[in-house]
Amino acid sequence: MFEQGFYNRLGFGTGAYEHRVTLPTPELKVDVTPRVPKRLTLDDWEAIHAARLKRRRQHASGSLHPAAFTRGRMHDTSGTAFGLGYADDPDGGLTHLVWCTTGNVAHGPYEVKYLIYRTREQFLELLALLKSLGDQVFSITLHEPSEVQLQDLVHQPFRSRDVTRGSSHATRLDAAAWWQMRICDLPACLAQTHLCGRSVRFNLKLSDPIARYLPGEAPWRGVAGEYVVTLGPESSARPGEDAALPTMQTTVNAFTRLWLGVRPASGLAMTDDIAAPEGLLEALDALIRLPVPRADWDY
Repeated sequence: MFEQGFYNRLGFGTGAYEHRVTLPTPELKVDVTPRVPKRLTLDDWEAIHAARLKRRRQHASGSLHPAAFTRGRMHDTSGTAFGLGYADDPDGGLTHLVWCTTGNVAHGPYEVKYLIYRTREQFLELLALLKSLGDQVFSITLHEPSEVQLQDLVHQPFRSRDVTRGSSHATRLDAAAWWQMRICDLPACLAQTHLCGRSVRFNLKLSDPIARYLPGEAPWRGVAGEYVVTLGPESSARPGEDAALPTMQTTVNAFTRLWLGVRPASGLAMTDDIAAPEGLLEALDALIRLPVPRADWDY
């Protein structure tokens, strides 16, 4: 998103914070010896796309299947672009790779656009490969994968931060919530939702701001309406209302954030458009305990 609030008019809710990290390449703590990698160029876009589709995926990740999306992103770079990777598939396909850009080939920083892997061992080999560039490349910048804290892999991270302060290679971590998502089919999304814990049932009065922008003849009118929602090991949303249940009133923007686990229900009730009894908010806080959602694919 280019500014928070614009796509909210179409029902989109803001995602979780993404961490952009700059690390001192020589100081990475990776006790792995990387093999000699394969050099990758812009001509390898189809193989790189195929590897992206088979990458290790986490909660809320998505893929754009046409290979032209990867080709376009690889060409949409400033400075020098190149990749290094390993083709360990039986058919010779790429299994794990890094794709980097830089304005300073000699010393970096190198910005890691893609860090693609399937296993823990492949992840560590790629970091070891980046560390091996440390004789010349002073730092790398990348988005932190959802499973790890990259600070764990840096010798004396706070000392490094203070020593490099003000440099183009400064050790740092920036956080920003820059992507948005929305639910387009509520019953379908909840049918695929399985949460650990006792089920919570409630009435949902859902508004959807996109309806005002759709032409009158459009067959899809958004997801606004009244639903009876069940969240738990088996989840569902059916049209209607049950007078015996508590009621949540919210927008599709805020409910999408709740469904993804961006923030707990009680937190969204403070800062977003969710109104519900305290008991319902507490029950949802206890039920919806998900990994940090990461889209993991620029779009």
